[in-house]
Amino acid sequence: MSEESSDVPAETSQEPDLSGEAEMRSEEAPDGEIMPAEASQAAEVPSEQGTSEPVEGTEEERFPEKEILMPPRDPVEAPEGGKAVVFPTESAVGEGSGQAGKQQRTSSGLQAKKKSSVKVSKSIIRAQKSKQESSMPKGVTAKSSRVKEGQQVSREAVVSVETTGKDVKEPAEDTVEAQRPIEEEVLSAEPGAELKQDERPAPEAEMTVHGDLEQPPAISASGEARVTPEAETMPQHPKSQETEASWEVAGKRQEEVASQEQESSGSHPGDAAREADLAVQAKEGSLSGQTNVEMSLKEEEPTGPPRPLQGLPPAGEKESVVFSALPGMMFEDKATEVSTHPLTLSWVFGYNSRLPVFNLMDEEYRVILYAASHTAVIHDLQSNKQYHLQGHSSCISCLCVSEDRRWIATADRGPESLVIVWDGYSAVPVHTIFDSHPEGGVCAIAISHDSRFLATVGAGVVQKVCVWKWTLPETKPVCCAELLPQYGFQNYIAFNCRNHCEMVSNSTTQVIFYVWEGNSLQYHAPFLTDRTFNKAVGIFSQSLFHFSTEQAVTGTLEGKLVVWDAPSRPSKSATLSVRPYNMKAVKLVHLQKEGITTLAIMDQTIVTCDVKGHVKFYDAALQLLHWYSQFKLGPILSISFSKKPVSPLDASQFPSSCTLSGQPLTVRNFVLSTSDAVVVHVMTNIMAVTKCLEEPRGAVHAIACHPSKPLLAKGSACGLLKVWHYKLSKYLVSRIFKGQSIQSICYNPDGSLLAVGFTDGTVCILDAISLEDDCPEPFRYSKGAVIHMSFSHDSQYLATADDNMSVTLYKKLAAEEKEVWERLAALRSHYKPIRTILFGVHLDSDQPRLLSLGEDRLLVEYDLENSVQDNLVVIRRDRIEQSAVPTYITWYPPLTKEYFFLIANDQYKMKIFNVTTKMCRKTLLGPTYGSPLQKIQVLPLTEDHDTEKRYLAYSTTDKVGLQILPVDGNPHRSSAFICHPAGVSNFVCSHEGHHIFTSGGNDLTVMKWDVNLNVLEAAVSLGGKDLIPFYNLLDGGREGEFFGELEDYFYYAQLRHQGIDTMEQRKVSTHIPLDQIPFVMRAMGFYPSEEQIENMLNEVKFGEYLESGKQVTEINLGDFIKLYINHRPAFGLSIKEIEAAFHVLGYENEKQEASLDRNDLLLLLQQKGEHFTEEELAECLTTLLGMNPEGGSSEGGTYDPTGAEAFIEDEIPEEITAMHFVTEILGLPIPEPELTGVEKTIETRTSELTSQT
Repeated sequence: MSEESSDVPAETSQEPDLSGEAEMRSEEAPDGEIMPAEASQAAEVPSEQGTSEPVEGTEEERFPEKEILMPPRDPVEAPEGGKAVVFPTESAVGEGSGQAGKQQRTSSGLQAKKKSSVKVSKSIIRAQKSKQESSMPKGVTAKSSRVKEGQQVSREAVVSVETTGKDVKEPAEDTVEAQRPIEEEVLSAEPGAELKQDERPAPEAEMTVHGDLEQPPAISASGEARVTPEAETMPQHPKSQETEASWEVAGKRQEEVASQEQESSGSHPGDAAREADLAVQAKEGSLSGQTNVEMSLKEEEPTGPPRPLQGLPPAGEKESVVFSALPGMMFEDKATEVSTHPLTLSWVFGYNSRLPVFNLMDEEYRVILYAASHTAVIHDLQSNKQYHLQGHSSCISCLCVSEDRRWIATADRGPESLVIVWDGYSAVPVHTIFDSHPEGGVCAIAISHDSRFLATVGAGVVQKVCVWKWTLPETKPVCCAELLPQYGFQNYIAFNCRNHCEMVSNSTTQVIFYVWEGNSLQYHAPFLTDRTFNKAVGIFSQSLFHFSTEQAVTGTLEGKLVVWDAPSRPSKSATLSVRPYNMKAVKLVHLQKEGITTLAIMDQTIVTCDVKGHVKFYDAALQLLHWYSQFKLGPILSISFSKKPVSPLDASQFPSSCTLSGQPLTVRNFVLSTSDAVVVHVMTNIMAVTKCLEEPRGAVHAIACHPSKPLLAKGSACGLLKVWHYKLSKYLVSRIFKGQSIQSICYNPDGSLLAVGFTDGTVCILDAISLEDDCPEPFRYSKGAVIHMSFSHDSQYLATADDNMSVTLYKKLAAEEKEVWERLAALRSHYKPIRTILFGVHLDSDQPRLLSLGEDRLLVEYDLENSVQDNLVVIRRDRIEQSAVPTYITWYPPLTKEYFFLIANDQYKMKIFNVTTKMCRKTLLGPTYGSPLQKIQVLPLTEDHDTEKRYLAYSTTDKVGLQILPVDGNPHRSSAFICHPAGVSNFVCSHEGHHIFTSGGNDLTVMKWDVNLNVLEAAVSLGGKDLIPFYNLLDGGREGEFFGELEDYFYYAQLRHQGIDTMEQRKVSTHIPLDQIPFVMRAMGFYPSEEQIENMLNEVKFGEYLESGKQVTEINLGDFIKLYINHRPAFGLSIKEIEAAFHVLGYENEKQEASLDRNDLLLLLQQKGEHFTEEELAECLTTLLGMNPEGGSSEGGTYDPTGAEAFIEDEIPEEITAMHFVTEILGLPIPEPELTGVEKTIETRTSELTSQT
């Protein structure tokens, strides 16, 4: 590298390993092809100190107590007549069979044997090492495995030792924890003692056992059969004849093998599935009884007869899904399973392009992983199938995949954030961490090279970094540390691939290095500015540790690479001479002109991706090896390589590297994702680039279903309009409107036209099939974004509503033997945002009918017949709500002889209005799933369903659900599911009613939900019949005190109606007159307004009018309970509502409290709304303040207001706050506010410290 491109600070005394000679070749260099590496060449793993010699030292000095473990299994050929078995876990230690003279063993996994790991005392190991040559037991054989060409090979040894005197530590029973991989300690060499692959000692011979491998399950101390973790996490494989050789082994030879294996393997990376096979019996103690192979620790004592292996499930016992999982098994064709939910997610259109995309499988299977809202999607591109990992209730904020592609970790940033680890083969969640970062969720996550540890970075104001031992059922992190705010928002973290105890993270301006040991996590943030090298550093993108040295690198958007290292010059402070405190920036390498967005390590090369879509490969010294610049992509967000290296048959397909040596370079196939929401797969041997996904990069608000075909149209803020065949899950046609943002779309009733509305007010009418313009010029009459669109039933009118509160009407006219669309008129008919525009048909004719509903609580109906050019006529305006805000309106299906509108509001109510008189006929409690209904739509009729049974689809702020019609307030007649935690922007139903589609706006996705009405109907019976569901909505239920009071008031109302002072005989009935309903409601704590009382009385009075022609004059107890539940506030009266009213009517005092002047309050109560008379107000206030202890006037008497004015002035202060009004005047209790996540954490810590004290 030239001096211009790399600089060394003056204080650095030693040149780092990454020299300045690694200057990148110019971009004019010809594009090179990739040459294959020799299949027999093993991948080197250089040590930290640049030597391949083992570190001297005794076993006692290095490991006081050792745990004998097995490295990963080897993929081998199957015996004749069998199928090749490829194990789910492999170690990337090289290709081929290694150097000559090294023996490789056949994987013992073919025998489905149970491996175990036990602790061997250091004295026994030392005693046996001197007798390696003379103690070879009879029957031990060494074999070389027959490995398929091109497959990776890893070493393993099977070691089992009998120990006595200690109990076996029993694992958990068959629970979720039992299914997840269980962690064990992996012995590693001292720092700097890691060997190169070609200089490691040859592996020991494999040892196999006589006899049947099956046995009864192990018995726990309680006498119950237990299932070992292997039975839950690893698949069994058939035994081969070649691996069934018999032998018996003396104990000392086993310990020799263990000792040599530990010395040769060092800190060999393994995966968590292998740990699950090994860890349980060796955890924190020796085994009692026998291990897999019965051996004696006494040298002179002969071995006894072999006993069967432990850990295998007995014959006939069903294996867990994780145990028997194989790659791709989730996509296998299975019998159609009956859904157990009314709504089931079946497909996701789009993905979160702000998160990386991972390549999960190799050449024969093209499977990718990406995040979509709160769901992780495993997408098989070849078979066009998706599998959804559902478990988060908030949008996924980060995800990562283990090196062997077995384990997937996802995390979110919700109020109750989760970290979930999934089995990538079976898609089963194996571990869940609750409230990992309650202060704000997780913003970055990484998994260690050996798959045993997770690192998470919190998204709170004060960020916290935690390390989790996810292979153990622990609820707390191993260690954690809080970061200082001045380090910036850390949004990326990575483990050291050579040492999982080291990590690195970075923000846009600061890199932090971590070292953890035990429960201590230490970190250091080295100082680096533009003055350090007298050159601009740039914004940091990602950081990684070097694959062969102690160094680390950080990419910047200036196209530079910051090299971090620990200088060899001793520091004056002992603390600053150890990692991570000795890490500092030693070089700034200017690699390229384009900003670096992504870094990766692949087969001893450093890979960079940049903002122009280029991918470049560098060697350990940052010399350019090869680059790809022909993809024509946008800024690359992530790169993911295939698990297996390619095995080219013809080396001529690959070019030489760009170095002077010209060695052939073989690159694995990889998947690229860009910030433009494009995902491509690159086959490097033939340079085939396949586009996997191309989705909108802008918010998706506009979706519409074809009225007769299985087509879904969706438009995005980036101007991309796409049409999908949702039955086949295939994209059909698209069109890009450059420089415009699509806000709404709508099909006409016959499906021939598609109207598109844009944020700038433009309206286009397109052909529904080709997406070509049906009108020569778009309409540009609206002054705001077109948020709603609708066609009339005869396709003669098109109405739009914009965010300027205006309704615009377009009409199809005949001109020169051709029909054209023209703007007819527009009107600003609302003074608050319009929620819905609705076309219908007049009852007495076939003429279209148009209505609009706004947040101003007005329902406006337009006269289409008399409207002319530039004059939109209004028939009537009706105020349909008193205090609630309407959210949506639709036509109620004809289930009765009367025709209705169905309107939802923001108080969790649904109201039914007569389409002619606009009178409210019913008020019903709607679904109460966290937020009010935002949109409702009656599910279309299907041919195979009863016409008398109709259903309603609805969406809330973040959920989609179904409701059985008619609505009656029974909560068991509805169901809802989280679909877009960040917010549902729109939803539509398919023409046959079998699917519901929801769009998530800024989460960039559209989800397809399959409808199962039978499950919804079955759920109704679970809630009980008749009045049982309504009893459960009362405090205490049917047997509670509240119900008893209701009965008493109900019968007292009969006495009140007959007269309190009468001496005549009483008549007790099961009904009360309608005029007593308001009094009983108020006695039960519900104080309805006069309008609400009128609605209640009309609801009961005209309930049977169409059937009987008579008005109802009385109500029974059961109907009264339904009336009470449907009309009372869904969640009672809130102090926030009163404070909001004081803010509107009053002012803020010096303490920033909402306040009202006393005289103003009394005046408002007598003049505004349903006002009081002076006498009524005096009676109410004196009663509330305690002047009338008997509760005001008696039943038959009158109220005397004498002295009321003076009493009110004395008791009520001149300035009344909202809190004083609630507590002192109304006398209502104030509930304690709920604690936030941070407050809960502080309270928990305080209680823990208090208990310890």
